[in-house]
Amino acid sequence: MGISVLFISVASMGGIGVALALILVVADKKLAVKEDPRVEQALVALPGINCGACGFAGCSGFAAAVVEGAVSVSGCKPGGADVAKKLAELLGVEQAEAETPQKARVFCSGGLEAAHRDKVYIGVMTCEAAHIIGGEKACLYSCIGFGDCVDACPFDAIHMDDNGLPIIDLVKCTGCGECVRACPRNIIGLTDADEKIHVYCRSHDKGPVVRKICSAGCIACKLCEKDDDTGAVKVVDNLSVIDYSVNKEPLKAIERCPTKVIRVSEPVPGFAQKEKVEASKG
Repeated sequence: MGISVLFISVASMGGIGVALALILVVADKKLAVKEDPRVEQALVALPGINCGACGFAGCSGFAAAVVEGAVSVSGCKPGGADVAKKLAELLGVEQAEAETPQKARVFCSGGLEAAHRDKVYIGVMTCEAAHIIGGEKACLYSCIGFGDCVDACPFDAIHMDDNGLPIIDLVKCTGCGECVRACPRNIIGLTDADEKIHVYCRSHDKGPVVRKICSAGCIACKLCEKDDDTGAVKVVDNLSVIDYSVNKEPLKAIERCPTKVIRVSEPVPGFAQKEKVEASKG
């Protein structure tokens, strides 16, 4: 009697299992979402570095979105015009006009030679960790110098120089923004290629304080504001700020800057040639 009950129980459970398996198979076929084959083709066209510059967690998310038409084919910054062209051809859409290329720049001049160090940091050697307790420099707006941006760059476009500041290779830089996100002091920013003058300081300390702790900081003297006749340069919260919507190259602002933190920036490779081509077309 016991064996019969056991047999019936096992058989019943087995039958239920088979029935549920069949239901799952049918449901899988009925409810399956068919993926557009163009998604895989778009993914192949992308760089595959999953940098997140497009706003998605990885290239697969961007590939699906671009095929759906939710984002522009020009949305992949690292891929640039070449990838945009491939995606446009794949999807049969018109390629949007290429955006002005962006490059990362380091807005701090307070390296080991200029910035006063009033502390010794002992701990995890990352900018993120050191920032919590202030790092080693007296200026709390300066580059900490432990290279989190270097580690974050997927294109090997950043290295630390002998002065303890990050140097960006504008040829390799794709404007993905990973270094910007990695910097706890917000001294790295993305700039348009046609922005030719920049303020290489992020300090909001008052002038007398800056003079004591960094020989290469903005002292809010307002000479730049007085010299600039375009209205693009203003001193805001003890720091010179350039409004690029007014003027992208306020050259007069750099003439009397006593600490030389307002400078003509290194030109973006190839952009000058682009300007000449566009000018000749006009």
